Amino acid sequence: MTKQSPAHRHDILVIGGGMVGLTFAVTAAHHGFDVCVVDREDPAAMLDVPFDGRASAIAHASFQLLSVSGAWAEMSAHAQPIHDIRVSDGDSKLFLHYDHRDLGELPFGYMVENRAIRRALFTTATAHAGITSRTNTTVENLDRGVGAVVAGLSDGTEVRATLAVAADGRFSPAREAAGIGVAGWSYPQSGIVCTVAHERDHRGIAHERFLPPGPFAILPLSGRRASLVWTEHGDLAPAIMALDDAGFAAEMRQRFGDFLGATEIVGPRWSYPLALHHAERYIDNRLVLIGDAAHGLHPIAGQGLNLGFRDVAALVEVVVDASRLGLDIGDAHALERYQRWRRFDNVVLLSVTDGLNRLFSNDIDPIRLIRDLGLAAVDRLPALKRMFMEHARGTVGKLPRLLAGEVL
Repeated sequence: MTKQSPAHRHDILVIGGGMVGLTFAVTAAHHGFDVCVVDREDPAAMLDVPFDGRASAIAHASFQLLSVSGAWAEMSAHAQPIHDIRVSDGDSKLFLHYDHRDLGELPFGYMVENRAIRRALFTTATAHAGITSRTNTTVENLDRGVGAVVAGLSDGTEVRATLAVAADGRFSPAREAAGIGVAGWSYPQSGIVCTVAHERDHRGIAHERFLPPGPFAILPLSGRRASLVWTEHGDLAPAIMALDDAGFAAEMRQRFGDFLGATEIVGPRWSYPLALHHAERYIDNRLVLIGDAAHGLHPIAGQGLNLGFRDVAALVEVVVDASRLGLDIGDAHALERYQRWRRFDNVVLLSVTDGLNRLFSNDIDPIRLIRDLGLAAVDRLPALKRMFMEHARGTVGKLPRLLAGEVL
């Protein structure tokens, strides 16, 4: 047995150094907390990796959070603003158009390559004196006592903290070890992700097309490129992924069309099964779940990462408020406030995205007619349309102050 060294003391232990975990770490450290991040991988490996075809949508509210924490300055050069959103049902002539100018001058959000997000967060975290990173390391055991948590790490060291934050993904070992159950289901669909270079300027317009297998999103990237999030029948996706480059590109063009001129695939392509999951609770003794450890949803609205960022903003506000009152940040009352705040918001969005996917992922004529009339009606009702646009910006509901760009 490896002898463990004396425990290193921190305010918060973050388990998982992905995009949500590191965002929480840099935001908490920005507000004065001493944070230790334990990550099974080494984020430094992301510094020089080639483009891998993956990108994420960052809603306006998430942009506010990243700006306050300082991470946005490191990724802004790689961000493509989303100025307009167009939603259509297959080849129908009726569509829904969101114009950012109806809400002001700021865009709905931004598209950023995942590697640029990770690089920016790693750079910001590395530069912050309040963050200690333990990479290529896992938490082997987590003792959550009355006054502290003590984590035994795979490198033989111990970390002691007041609160543990699990940001270790959909199959969270920390969640499982705490005995927190998960409800959910798999969809008969797979997601295919790739990046397309195109001839004409996309003008910052994001397109969401509903096809019988599911949504087909064309999301603008910097330069004349677009990120595709292509939902396909689960039994057909493997055959599409197995095609050679020419065959895959031909399948893509059938769905993409020629409105942006000639196209070609750039970078790798990815495929993954689609599912919904939701933890039965977000908290346990001195433990709190954020991001995919707490929830996962269909990519129909591109809100998965943004939902994690909302968790980050709410949890940071909760622990800051508790600390300023001289309270224990790992106390059950403080964590219960986070759970009440986030659970309602997450349940609503999980339900909405699940319902939209079921409504639009079919080709039944009467239902399709109702969908088309609904899209056209929303486009002509300013108040309702504005509400949907605010949802796209992530600015609906009781927002944590950081999502409104406010300093805590």
